[in-house]
Amino acid sequence: MLRTPPGGAGHGTAAPGDRPMSIGAVLTRLRDEFPEVTISKIRFLEAEGLVEPSRSPSGYRKFSPQDVERLALVLRMQRDHYLPLRVIREQLDALERGEQPQLPPGAAPGESAEELWEPGAEEPTVRRVGRAELLAASGAGEEELAEWESYGLVAPDGEGGYPAEAVTVARLVADLGRFGLEPRHLRAMRASAERDAGLVEQVVAPLRRHRNPQTRAHAEATTRELAALSVRLHAALVRSALGIRST
Repeated sequence: MLRTPPGGAGHGTAAPGDRPMSIGAVLTRLRDEFPEVTISKIRFLEAEGLVEPSRSPSGYRKFSPQDVERLALVLRMQRDHYLPLRVIREQLDALERGEQPQLPPGAAPGESAEELWEPGAEEPTVRRVGRAELLAASGAGEEELAEWESYGLVAPDGEGGYPAEAVTVARLVADLGRFGLEPRHLRAMRASAERDAGLVEQVVAPLRRHRNPQTRAHAEATTRELAALSVRLHAALVRSALGIRST
């Protein structure tokens, strides 16, 4: 982590701008450039290890100016390049080693994404697949795909194609089928996913209506981040309900 250099805060008499800040003061400082940032967002980035504020004896967070600069850099990477947190962490590590980090090939707004469904999986490189591609990728037949469609587990768009995520859904539905779980058994999962999506939409709707174009553009990155958190929470709750310990 970036730390206050010798002679900075905590060394002699600190200048007003070098004094550690509370999380509320950090929020105020960041909102000039990032109006959508929240205390929950800052805490999330801390939980992900992207910033490590010190703690007062009573346990309150104390952010150094370097911590605030680091947070701003993380938020810029998300806003301007839509980088997943894993890539941002690699970029920050490179900076700390004195290297000049490079954006991943092809990185541009809207072209990189969090791994929402399968942690550790490669990031999708396509946004849409055809019917034949979906059948080949999932190993399903026409009858199986038609049944999945009838239960709303996968759905074609107006041009007969499918979103790239349909490949992952199809593979998982096929895998579950080998354990005797039929599409009709998965309707509850679909309904739960739609409820989760509704909650995410409630959060990002104000961002999409914001007058600031950068804030509106950031709505997509926020949607992906919330979706990733929802998936992780769902997995943790299922493991907890089954009494399975995480490895």
